[in-house]
Amino acid sequence: MKIDVISIFPEYLAPLELSLLGKAQDKGLLEISVHDLRAHTSDNHHSVDDTPYGGGAGMVMKAQIWGDALDTLITDGCDLIILTPGGKRFNQRMAEELSTKSHLLFACGRYEGIDDRVRQHYSTTSYSERGIRVHEISIGDYVLGGGEVASMVIIEAVTRLIPGVLGNPESIVEESHMSEGFVEYPSFTKPANWRELEVPEVLLSGNHAAIAKWRSEAAHKRAQENL
Repeated sequence: MKIDVISIFPEYLAPLELSLLGKAQDKGLLEISVHDLRAHTSDNHHSVDDTPYGGGAGMVMKAQIWGDALDTLITDGCDLIILTPGGKRFNQRMAEELSTKSHLLFACGRYEGIDDRVRQHYSTTSYSERGIRVHEISIGDYVLGGGEVASMVIIEAVTRLIPGVLGNPESIVEESHMSEGFVEYPSFTKPANWRELEVPEVLLSGNHAAIAKWRSEAAHKRAQENL
């Protein structure tokens, strides 16, 4: 999978070189590139934003600069992901869908967001006929300083589903229930007694059917408690 990320703070994306993502790139499973939006500015101050039409607080990122940046990276069959609080809520099903794609292109907005004409332009028929899809995605009902953190969340959730990225592929199978609205069951390791807290006896029984039943019930209970 090829992943491109555009940001005015490319150094913010340094963690994409670490841990599983770094190893996956070393193995040739992923190709992740981070690009500086300011490289497409032409003024001395490298300005990427301006005041909003209609008034209001904050600044809006310019369509022309984003268009110039995206034009250099967008490819046929590409999925363009615009991170915005007003986007569709990201979930495991979306991660599974995106994990089958060949090229993901992330646009990390800042300030009051990206001029909406960018979304409109790349959603036109001329792009859809090339297999290019535009997604507006949010990772939750809160506002961040920019799309960088959100892009890293999505990239990690998506890429760990690619065969070969995880050291133990059985982990993905066990986590598949998350797409059905549940969370993971509680996990424990040695010692069996820690600060007078005991590991549930069923997990020490060796009875795999009973363990599976307990884990399912515990996951469901946890999900209900965290509603």
